Amino acid sequence: MRGVYNDPAMNIHMGHHFHSHRVAVTKNLTEGNPYKLIVQFALPVFFSQVFQQLYNAADSVIVGQYLGTDALAAVSSSGSLIFLMVSFFNGTALGAGVVISHCFGAGDNDGVSRAIHTDLAFGIVSGLILTATGVTFTPTLLVWMDTDPEVLPEAIEYFRYYFFGVIAVVLYNICTGIMNALGDSRRPLIYLILSSMTNVVLDLLFVGGFHWGVWSAAFATTISQALSCVLCLIHLSKKGQIYSVSFRNIRFHGDMLRRILRYGLPSGIQNSVIGLANVIVQTQINSFARFATAAFGSHSKIEGFAFIPITSFSMALTTFIGQNLGARKYDRAKKAARFGIISAVLIAEIIGVCYYLAAPHLIAIFDDNPQVIAYGVQQARVASLFYCLLAFSHSVAAVCRGAGKAFVPMTIMLSVWCVLRIAYIAIVMRLYGDIVHIYWAYPITWAISSVIYLIYFLFSDWIHGFEAKPRKILKN
Repeated sequence: MRGVYNDPAMNIHMGHHFHSHRVAVTKNLTEGNPYKLIVQFALPVFFSQVFQQLYNAADSVIVGQYLGTDALAAVSSSGSLIFLMVSFFNGTALGAGVVISHCFGAGDNDGVSRAIHTDLAFGIVSGLILTATGVTFTPTLLVWMDTDPEVLPEAIEYFRYYFFGVIAVVLYNICTGIMNALGDSRRPLIYLILSSMTNVVLDLLFVGGFHWGVWSAAFATTISQALSCVLCLIHLSKKGQIYSVSFRNIRFHGDMLRRILRYGLPSGIQNSVIGLANVIVQTQINSFARFATAAFGSHSKIEGFAFIPITSFSMALTTFIGQNLGARKYDRAKKAARFGIISAVLIAEIIGVCYYLAAPHLIAIFDDNPQVIAYGVQQARVASLFYCLLAFSHSVAAVCRGAGKAFVPMTIMLSVWCVLRIAYIAIVMRLYGDIVHIYWAYPITWAISSVIYLIYFLFSDWIHGFEAKPRKILKN
């Protein structure tokens, strides 16, 4: 997020055309009906997330149907580890979205431009670090996770091919975050539809047609993610807009990097500790052998679709609140927060009920092995009716991030979704050793975090998160 237009004269020139370009290619969320704007923003994000999940689901369905349970377990065994390694950088990049939306709402064109270029530099460096780390330490990490020896070779293949192209994944998320922060959630949807279709076709060609191994599913995902990344960069590099990206100007701007890290580092840490907790859960699941691992992976893919409304309203809330607090429109931010939270909770619970009822059929789409279905249904029916709690926690966390209070969700997630969840699993596995108690770790920690978030949302002054505390005036 650095400035393309470093010359002050260029910045003044851009200022004359700020509003016309904003209407054409971005979405000003500080004017108009807040409820309508949130829904209009959330809908493209919703469909984007649907196609995003198709990436993961296509890999699992095609691998499970063509290559069997062992191959599906190989793909599933690495899912939590991939999330752990990617989530820190993606979470930190959320800080860039907060900075961009705040600058945009305040009419700071130069700040928007410098923030965008800093964000892209961060994405490039992050992608290179992830590639080197993932490719090098794959075998060690998977062995540490107690991956079933029967599926370990294929798991290593899948993991390594995925990380050869992880820079495209990181940069795509960076680019969509930039566009979302500017209120443009439509273009990421278009690009994602194209890349999702590409991914499905390549999966069918590589796995079903050429009968290549499980590594080819990761290769297909890498190609399709690279396509969407290129499309995003082409759009962002168009000239004459407030955010026009100049590739030679992609570098770190110290002031913007500090702001991005201030708001994003807590989110990155939050994502990492959740990822670490999930890796520990995955390790416990792996100890029950490949049928449990395949079922856990299948459930995770289905659950990814169930989370879509939560993600959609969360992203809309963060952008809406960031822009409106930048414009000092506090009442609009409060109304939007209440509306977004309630909407996400209601929709998530409806989906949870549907999943509870249809779980056997949905799990069977990935693998029709009776043992896999039994494990998957058991987990689905423990967790699905509590999706309302998950939605509430994520929505309030999104409000906090949009208000510049990223430290709050980081603290709650670290203490509840990581420390408490791990402690719970360690205790119940020592006492009972039944896999169902691992499944219960999720709804229990969702409930506890929701209570804490509710207290914070009702009684804290989150609305003034970007403002310095006023000095007390001493009276004579």
